[in-house]
Amino acid sequence: MKIYKFIVLLFLTGGLLTSCSDSDDVEDFPVEKPGTSLTAEEQLELDIKDFEWEAMNFWYLYKEFKPKLQDDAFSSNSEYIDYLDSYGSPEDFFNNALKYSEDEFSWIVADYEELENTFAGIRKTSGANIRLGRISTGSNDLVGIIRYVIPGSPADNAGLERGMLFSEINGSQLTIANYNDLLDLDNFTFGLAEFTAQGVSSTGETVEITKVELTENPILVAKTIDLDGIKVGYLMYNSFTHDFDDELNDVFAQFKSDNVTELVLDLRYNGGGRVSSAADLASMITGQFKDEILIRTRYNDNIETLLSSAAKITRFDDQIFDGDESDHPDHQPMPINSLNLTKLYVIATGSSASASELIINGLAPHIEVVHIGEKTVGKVQASITLYDADVPYYEKENLNPDHKYAIQPLISTSVNKNGEAYPNGLIPDIEKSEMWDNFGVLGDPSEPLLATALNQISSNRQFQEVMKAGKFNPEYVAESYEGEDAYRNMYIDDLPEFDLSKIKTPDFKK
Repeated sequence: MKIYKFIVLLFLTGGLLTSCSDSDDVEDFPVEKPGTSLTAEEQLELDIKDFEWEAMNFWYLYKEFKPKLQDDAFSSNSEYIDYLDSYGSPEDFFNNALKYSEDEFSWIVADYEELENTFAGIRKTSGANIRLGRISTGSNDLVGIIRYVIPGSPADNAGLERGMLFSEINGSQLTIANYNDLLDLDNFTFGLAEFTAQGVSSTGETVEITKVELTENPILVAKTIDLDGIKVGYLMYNSFTHDFDDELNDVFAQFKSDNVTELVLDLRYNGGGRVSSAADLASMITGQFKDEILIRTRYNDNIETLLSSAAKITRFDDQIFDGDESDHPDHQPMPINSLNLTKLYVIATGSSASASELIINGLAPHIEVVHIGEKTVGKVQASITLYDADVPYYEKENLNPDHKYAIQPLISTSVNKNGEAYPNGLIPDIEKSEMWDNFGVLGDPSEPLLATALNQISSNRQFQEVMKAGKFNPEYVAESYEGEDAYRNMYIDDLPEFDLSKIKTPDFKK
């Protein structure tokens, strides 16, 4: 497979650090503006901005590019407080003072519970995963296609299916100017469309949908295909969602039971998710590389000095839920079901990012990976949820009870075992795009992208594309979840503990 060489300096330190119960060196200094009487609301806003600065000063990957995030940025605590107060809301302070101008993937939330739900696959949705494109080149009118439907969702109950087109919402033509507003509605009516000799035309049929809060299982399709005696596992996996790691492991148990010897991993719509879930999936695919390096991680200079070299490496493992029983008390670490494969076929497209790319790049030095589809997004950085709590902010120890703000900054970048990464996206070995007038059924051997993989596996080329060649692939405009902060996010939530005695407070805060 084709990859880019990405040079990253890994500053390796000594042995694995352990937690230190004596944290007297890490003090929480009061944030008060001398000579000024603040309302409780103003004081809380100042406290939130103080938390933002401290957490970003400690963790932010791009700290070196932000002069006001340096330990010596201020000569006194009073000057620092004036700086905090010079910005309006916590959002304004984060986005305009703390975030690096070229950083597209760090964000702040006013309610961390909503963020945690998103990472667990819980959101208010119609259940229709869609993509929008221009009806014709240069046109501002849009057409949408349903890529898949979440089972049991309102869209599923209303009879919507993969491959259906729509061009109107509530009787209004979708356009570049209105699509965000129309698709954000909780109640709306799809105006369906179809391909005609003239292009795309309305059918006059409508489908009414009301969004509900539901949990999406990222395992959309898992099946074994008998390819002329070759047992091929097919897995369509749409997000690296930790809450479903046990079900993912069950899928691989079934693949083992079916004597699967080839695997097609479909990540065409997978925008990323949890790093440890990606490591578990890599270990399910293989199994023969326990404790070998999957990826190496680089942090800012501050974190680099606090973590051992071992703590900056993600390895292949043989258990899921490692070290995470507190988050999942109903689960115990369980053995990973591994296929011990030496070759993998991956379907990945321009919608595949972050942890999806990590799987491809991380496995490449160990086994042969055949990438079918399109160039991927090219996102090598990972983020973490930080709370207004005790240092190092990623655990809810002594959480500030007066608000629910949290930040999700980029904190790391990664390379594979050979020091390779994909800042410009991963280039496919076999280039193929989904054509809207030949979408196919996911998991069916004749679906064009799956058929391409199966034709690589079978020397008899038994599973040919049986439908007409597609010609319609509208210029991309948007897709589902694009408006969410967590869109295309790769996140870490199982970092090692720090030796708190090595964490120092900036002089101006003392």
